[in-house]
Amino acid sequence: MGRTSRKRSKLARRLVAVSAAVVMGGGGLIAVNVYANAGEGADQPPPQASGLPVSTISCPDVANRLSDVPQGARGEVDDRLAELDSQITRAYDQLGAARDKQSVLAPLEERRQGTLGEIADAMDQAGQRPERLDSMAPCTLRAVDAPDQQGQQGQQGEQGQQGQGPGQGGNGPAANDFVEIESVQPNVNRPRNQRGASRGTFTTKCGRNENGKFNPDNVIVAPGVSNGAHHMHDYVGNQATDAFSGDDDLANGRTSCRNQGDKSTYYWPVLRLQNGENEADAQADGGGKDQNVGEIQTPSSVTLNFVGNPRSKVVAMPRFLRIITGDAKAFTNGDANANASWSCTGFEDRQLKDKYPICPEGSKVVRTFNFQSCWDGRNTDSANHRTHVAFADQRTGACPQGFKAIPQLVQRVVYDVPPGPGFAVDSFPEQLHKPVTDHGDFINVFDERLMRRVADCVNSGQRCT
Repeated sequence: MGRTSRKRSKLARRLVAVSAAVVMGGGGLIAVNVYANAGEGADQPPPQASGLPVSTISCPDVANRLSDVPQGARGEVDDRLAELDSQITRAYDQLGAARDKQSVLAPLEERRQGTLGEIADAMDQAGQRPERLDSMAPCTLRAVDAPDQQGQQGQQGEQGQQGQGPGQGGNGPAANDFVEIESVQPNVNRPRNQRGASRGTFTTKCGRNENGKFNPDNVIVAPGVSNGAHHMHDYVGNQATDAFSGDDDLANGRTSCRNQGDKSTYYWPVLRLQNGENEADAQADGGGKDQNVGEIQTPSSVTLNFVGNPRSKVVAMPRFLRIITGDAKAFTNGDANANASWSCTGFEDRQLKDKYPICPEGSKVVRTFNFQSCWDGRNTDSANHRTHVAFADQRTGACPQGFKAIPQLVQRVVYDVPPGPGFAVDSFPEQLHKPVTDHGDFINVFDERLMRRVADCVNSGQRCT
């Protein structure tokens, strides 16, 4: 099995041509072939063999704290939140070269204090000053959870880089981020359908991003900010999506979906094969500049299903509803909002949250995103992009009080990569490409008539496309 082929996006063609040279700077990136495929010997070095950083930077997630931001302050607050992410990225870059690792924290705290003050001022002018926001300025160093840290650190001199970590990009993943799927016990439990369940399925076919639409923006979390994600995203569906896309842009955009009534935006972090080969973004934002290196893999299949609720009928989603599932910062934030699900074809009753799967020969890597399926009935978004939607109860399928069941997007992305370690999702640099940081994003741009058909199909128990 080899990697899937793909076409370059316009972005990729504008970027610097693929370089086989070592990628330097920005925290000490170095191209190292850490991959042993099934045809190579078992003596190949594991992903952490190039050295390991002592720590990563962990900062309080201000965005999660700001669940209620006045509408008039939203634009300014979003810009400042994106600046906080950029500050962490720059500090992480400095961490690799710093002899005294703690020395990066005081300047970072000072910059965060200033930005948090700007957020507080913007909200104050809109009539709602947040309390104790400045308490979120201090950050800490978090030890990397990989084995033999001191032994790996001893190899830094041989590589000529300080702070270089595991993986091709120098910051992950580590060997203990992988586990053989055959060693995992079945762990998937779903609520039983009750009498009032909505049992149907609506499938929309939007391709696999064969045309290679990538960018490192996040129009939901950081609208109007280039490289707001600091990692590259795959896009299917709406082809107008970037950091600057408003609702009108999306409504008028082209779509890769077979049903032209679905102009929705579906996006997720790209998966890269860390085989020593660089992508065309090796010296670009979201790519090598943010320590995301390796060949971007086009999925072998992408399935987008909308399913029902096990105990009630669903209502149609409002147009331009935005949903984020999972947490791109779950490694440092903890798993409160994490929702990663990794598995292998033939083993999908075994889902991994904080490990990448090692699939047996003939089996493919699967990422599954189960989106929130309960809506507050009023808002298409919220200040922290979470509180307007919720998950149904895992045992009963019931939505929280005051929420309505909507068709649940279940997104399944499959990759035909060689068996074994050697791949990783893109991430914020300080998140070290941990599998728990996997996440998906969705903006509903179905036309209203088609979305009513989706709800009707799901409620009537049909299987529709």
